[in-house]
Amino acid sequence: MRIPDEIILQVSKPARYIGGEMNMVKKDVQNISIRFAFCFPDVYEVGMSNTGLQILYYFLNRREDTYCERVFSPWIDMEEVMRKENHALFSLETFDSIENFDFVGFTLQYEMSYSNIINMLDLGNIPILSEDRRENDPIVCAGGPCSYNPEPLADIIDFFYIGEGEVMLDKILDIYKENKQNKGTRNDFLEKLLHVEGVYVPKFYNVEYKKNGEIASFTKTHDDAKDIIRKVVVKDLDNVFFPSEQLVPLIETVHYRAVLEVFRGCIRGCRFCQAGYVYRPTREKSSGTLLCQSENLIESTGYDEISLVSLSTSDYTEFKEVSEGLLDKFSESKVNLSLPSLRVDSMSIDLMKRVQELRKSSLTFAPEAGTQRMRDVINKGITEKEILDGVKLAFDNGWGKVKLYFMIGLPTETEEDVLGIGELGDDIVNKYFEIPKEERKQPVNVTISTSCFVPKPFTPFQWEPQNTYEEFMEKQRLLKKNITRKQIRYNYHDAVLSSMEGAIARGDRRVGKAIIKAWELGARYDGWSEHFKPQIWEEAFSSVGLDISFYANRKRELTEILPWDHISIGISKKFLIQELMKSKEEALTPNCRQECVKCGAKSFGGGVCFE
Repeated sequence: MRIPDEIILQVSKPARYIGGEMNMVKKDVQNISIRFAFCFPDVYEVGMSNTGLQILYYFLNRREDTYCERVFSPWIDMEEVMRKENHALFSLETFDSIENFDFVGFTLQYEMSYSNIINMLDLGNIPILSEDRRENDPIVCAGGPCSYNPEPLADIIDFFYIGEGEVMLDKILDIYKENKQNKGTRNDFLEKLLHVEGVYVPKFYNVEYKKNGEIASFTKTHDDAKDIIRKVVVKDLDNVFFPSEQLVPLIETVHYRAVLEVFRGCIRGCRFCQAGYVYRPTREKSSGTLLCQSENLIESTGYDEISLVSLSTSDYTEFKEVSEGLLDKFSESKVNLSLPSLRVDSMSIDLMKRVQELRKSSLTFAPEAGTQRMRDVINKGITEKEILDGVKLAFDNGWGKVKLYFMIGLPTETEEDVLGIGELGDDIVNKYFEIPKEERKQPVNVTISTSCFVPKPFTPFQWEPQNTYEEFMEKQRLLKKNITRKQIRYNYHDAVLSSMEGAIARGDRRVGKAIIKAWELGARYDGWSEHFKPQIWEEAFSSVGLDISFYANRKRELTEILPWDHISIGISKKFLIQELMKSKEEALTPNCRQECVKCGAKSFGGGVCFE
């Protein structure tokens, strides 16, 4: 089974579509009970860099009765040829059309990939709306970070998986297999899922709206449906499944290296960060487990770089042991250790020196805000002195290139806070020039990048208005005008994409109609700025009677029913409200290792809550 040459030879990067990578799983489909199409709604290079895909691919394929195959969104040129040649969307393992699978599962990493999801279903000859699917159509499911607000895709996805896949996926597949053997219907299967923790089936719920557009009620339409769908989490990361190998892509990807998952969750509680809340509690792997897994990965992939992945790797309690252990283990074979953005208040100078011996690159820091007041508002938990001391430490030890990441548009932000970003950049350059001239090993180069703040569900800022497009752009222009030093480069992007992301991120079930309409009008790859067409989305929202600003730029009352209120991440709404109030007071909340603040995550029975 293969893709015809007349298709492959017409497109750029054919390796995106031919499969056959090192460590790809091969099975005889004739002896398989369940075929699962793992669909990543973005291009191959992005999807193959996703850690979750690598883990779940092997997790599902460890089952003898299941074949998990990968499906990526075809690039623009490939879609054009496929439609011209009437060729359905296919998997990379067998090149079979996704309409022939039992499950078509999407990972929801980013709201602006939703038009690609619809496009992939259409290319696979699968009805876009759940209610239009027939008995022989695949079950369409979805999980991932964006599933914590499933409502914009509620009419499209048959069921959502809320939480970490290793916990309940086996149970779901077992139920499906039994239902299939007993000749049960699609509806029979979906009804059985109502008894599975962490599963949300939208068809068994109904939403009513007020005249002002707010939600009036969210009610069950099936007796077995849960009032609240609670996420599921892995308690013990040392003993949970982790693959001994990884797929090695045929072309260079966004992250072309072996990936070690250090821990899940975050202790910090930054008030803007959805991941920091939805992935609680923090659960670590032991250093021994990580070193063993690293050896397996390097041996099975041949990569010359290994990366430590988590939300805040320098908060890992055995960070020194693991990082130095990796350097000791792989220094002779010249395997580089790639470190993510570190907190400058916890940087190890010895580690910096050892990493530099192998490969010298820029250092990346994320202060997020330019003034101390603003960092206190977002509970960043780091002072300007700690930032400058950390950067000075880097300069003293031979680094000259520094990348800094900030957000603009945060709640309560003033002009002074915006200008503070550039002033902090100036202070960092000045720290470099404190070094005697004869001791400076390379010129200083500071890159400042700003992103536009998007309020997300399950954060203390979920009730706050997002800046308008005009406000974002004015702040960026102001900052650019005031960054004048030649040693500082300022990177920013057009805020129009972030404005639409804000509308979808907090969207309700009605927004799904706008997403489908946007796709009909030509929306594809909206997460790629060169392909995003704001006029299409404006027309789509308008044509279905929705106002973008209602979702993006409106302040919510604390009593309003939110589209995701039927989902529980374990964190109480009371706690989120407390954090919102503390942000107004510019008050800090201690991290989870300093003090338990009773957010609710302890109810999961594991992790940092019980250390």
